[in-house]
Amino acid sequence: MPFTPNENDELAIATIRTLAADIVAKSNSGHPGAPMGLAPIAHLLWSRFLKANPKDSKWISRDRFVLSNGHACALQYIMLHLLGYDLTMDDLKAFRQVDSRTPGHPEVGVTDGVEVTTGPLGQGFANAVGLAIAERHHAATFNKDGLNVIENYTWMFTGDGCLQEGVASEAASLAGHLKLGNLIAIYDDNKITIDGNTNVSFTEDVEKRFEAYGWQVLHVEKGDTDIQAMYDAIVKAQEDKSRPTIINLKTIIGYGSTQQGTHGVHGSPLKADDIKQLKQRFGFNPDETFVVPEKVKQYYAEIAQKGAKAQEEWSKIFADYEKKFPKEASEIKRRFGKELPQGWEKALPVYKPTDGAVASRKLSETVISALADILPELVGGSADLTGSNLTRWKTAVDFQPPEIEAPGDYSGRYIRYGVREHGMGAIMNGLDAYGGIIPFGGTFLNFVSYAAGSVRLSALSHHRVLWVATHDSIGLGEDGPTHQPIETVAHLRAIPNLAVWRPADGNETSAAYLVALQSTHTPSVLCLSRQNLPQLELSTIEKAAKGGYLVAEADQADITIVSTGSEVAIALEAAKVLTEKGRKVRVASLPCWEAFDTQSFDYKLSVLPHGAPIMSVEAYSTIGWSKWSHEHYGINTFGASGPYQEVYAKFKITPAGIAEGAEKVIDFYKKKGGEVVSPVLSALGN
Repeated sequence: MPFTPNENDELAIATIRTLAADIVAKSNSGHPGAPMGLAPIAHLLWSRFLKANPKDSKWISRDRFVLSNGHACALQYIMLHLLGYDLTMDDLKAFRQVDSRTPGHPEVGVTDGVEVTTGPLGQGFANAVGLAIAERHHAATFNKDGLNVIENYTWMFTGDGCLQEGVASEAASLAGHLKLGNLIAIYDDNKITIDGNTNVSFTEDVEKRFEAYGWQVLHVEKGDTDIQAMYDAIVKAQEDKSRPTIINLKTIIGYGSTQQGTHGVHGSPLKADDIKQLKQRFGFNPDETFVVPEKVKQYYAEIAQKGAKAQEEWSKIFADYEKKFPKEASEIKRRFGKELPQGWEKALPVYKPTDGAVASRKLSETVISALADILPELVGGSADLTGSNLTRWKTAVDFQPPEIEAPGDYSGRYIRYGVREHGMGAIMNGLDAYGGIIPFGGTFLNFVSYAAGSVRLSALSHHRVLWVATHDSIGLGEDGPTHQPIETVAHLRAIPNLAVWRPADGNETSAAYLVALQSTHTPSVLCLSRQNLPQLELSTIEKAAKGGYLVAEADQADITIVSTGSEVAIALEAAKVLTEKGRKVRVASLPCWEAFDTQSFDYKLSVLPHGAPIMSVEAYSTIGWSKWSHEHYGINTFGASGPYQEVYAKFKITPAGIAEGAEKVIDFYKKKGGEVVSPVLSALGN
């Protein structure tokens, strides 16, 4: 369909620009330049192409929009307000204020219509790839001939900063390989970052780079004024079904400002006299603020009506689909409703103390294999470590474009992420954001550090994302300190709303998956061993799901040793050494601090009681253990290369070494005298 101008197009674009200036000026904080430069393409996209119903922002088959350059969020808020999402003019006036619905960068769950949390540059780009993968997967899984109940585009605005971040490069490379023709990126090529013109640091040929990735690359020279060229580029992007598209849109940052084209409009409000001349230039009263002309209101109301009508048509299709395919329709509702199948947890493996010792990465594989058919929403993958992470079940089909030689198709549930940990993490956030998918991805625990930005945003965004993080300690042995995580878990535990699990045996591994899969608003990292671990005498899934419990009891104990993962069994052996010396020892396993912290005060105190010192044992940095223990036995240096038993011996993480440390603790507290109060009891709440 050819482009048909509307008499109010220019007025709408000018409204967006003046609102952007007013919003940032009122808050005296923010980024007016990109919203002003992107106003024409934003108006064009929402008025002609983007399929959405503002009255139902969770409509399954809506188009998804991602503002990867999240600092330009004033633009997104303006568009959402104009279209009639649950975002008022008062919300725009409260931009960047405490507890407002218009925070300084877009946050999913805070602002109606925002799909993903962006701001850290490049993250949104990779989220968009995840959203596009999810659509292709669901479409291949559920659509039937003539009944496409899952069908949408993912649109993404991105900028110079995003394209300099490695996470965007990782995701772009994978998107090209996967031939995601439902992904269209609009690159705001305004040549400005905070440091000034991009010629000081970013002079590569972006178009050739994306051609090399396998993307369709289009170019619009006059992104500030040439609506026809922008329209034609988007139409051409939609015509290519076998490649993602990036449109290089040349814009002038802060278009209309006296400082347009400079970094002065990037991250600072426009001055009052500049805003006045801007409004005069576009035909607005310079003395009025936050003005939306009636013609613009009516125009966007009509656009919103088109979206509502599109959903009405879709609802008819879905009703027909539900009659013909009731099982599939029910499954769509269940998955997008984040409801797990009835009784799914009964498939979790259960272990007895007499069962053999098994590495927890292998125990994880057993859980995944047991759940793969029962939870078809599980979509897994690995950052090129499948054989080490053990994340692929036997009947798994790879997610691959059908036309390439690699086996698999878009209905496949196993993603070959390649060596792209950071991209994998951000893509998984996009998979969860789309809905109907529970993503998990594997890598070595130490390399989760590569993806720290994505993990943090998982937690901030409340995404149910699972990290299968194997080779979790010095127990990986010969690969040495470059691969042995010492400080990694302390960092991860410090992230709010992130559940870090370090299971000590089979039942604890099953418990980790149980809680992680039930936690619809919390991501989880499962830290899993390379070496074999024995099954514990007192472990059960129910106990471990509490995050902490006793694995050895003793009346009037001299000490409680609390540990996690592979060190729990060693701590139990140390308890035997101490018992032979006449010491009374309790041992607790604390597989997940976050889960344990949600238990009642009385329960936590029953595990870590008053009356005797508590000593933690873990082959990691001891930072953070003061929350649960008085003394901390661990490693506060980097690891070492060698057979894992010898590495453990080097750092005295052995029964004898732990027992020696425990005796020092017991003697110290006896000499010190006075009541020993559990760290669980604290003035400010533990």
